[in-house]
Amino acid sequence: MPAETPRRIVLASANPGKLAEFEALLEPWNCEAVPQSRFAVPVVLEDGDNFADNALLKAHAATRYSGLPAVADDSGLVVDALHGAPGIFSARYAGDNASDADNNRKLLAELEPVAAAERTAHYHCALVYLRHWQDPNPLICQAIWQGRILQAPRGEHGFGYDPLFFVPEQGCTAAELTPQLKNRISHRGQAMRMLLSCLQQAYS
Repeated sequence: MPAETPRRIVLASANPGKLAEFEALLEPWNCEAVPQSRFAVPVVLEDGDNFADNALLKAHAATRYSGLPAVADDSGLVVDALHGAPGIFSARYAGDNASDADNNRKLLAELEPVAAAERTAHYHCALVYLRHWQDPNPLICQAIWQGRILQAPRGEHGFGYDPLFFVPEQGCTAAELTPQLKNRISHRGQAMRMLLSCLQQAYS
């Protein structure tokens, strides 16, 4: 007999931009998405070797302290000319308390001598779903979103490196896309669709 679909899920993130995207992406599943800020979830040391490892660390903490199933992601920007940097350190590229603007400035400085044609990059997202904190079979879905890095920011939407991330197929940056279109084509949107498909099979 299939398990009962959960009515509430904790979102293992404190990032307002990610939370807004999560809530929109999870809407088709018809369950309440609760931010982990409502629970005493401690700050997690993200010391995994890759995006999936870090997402698992965050999901474990969120579900253990909330008692709810958890969805966690770890995402970042991978720049070819920088040998994969900032990668899993994307959120703290310019330091532990760096703002998006700080990280963008550092990225532009690092890429200053790199020609436009060589500024290829992609966003990577690893999404994890845990039914409970001792779940031996976590669902892990990963996706990438190809683009390149501009020499100056453009756009007012999104967060993180979105103002610098140019999407060739759309002819604009991620920060110039509407939230609805970004959710449809982004790394996180792709990974969430995979996860929702897995969840529908698991609970059907």
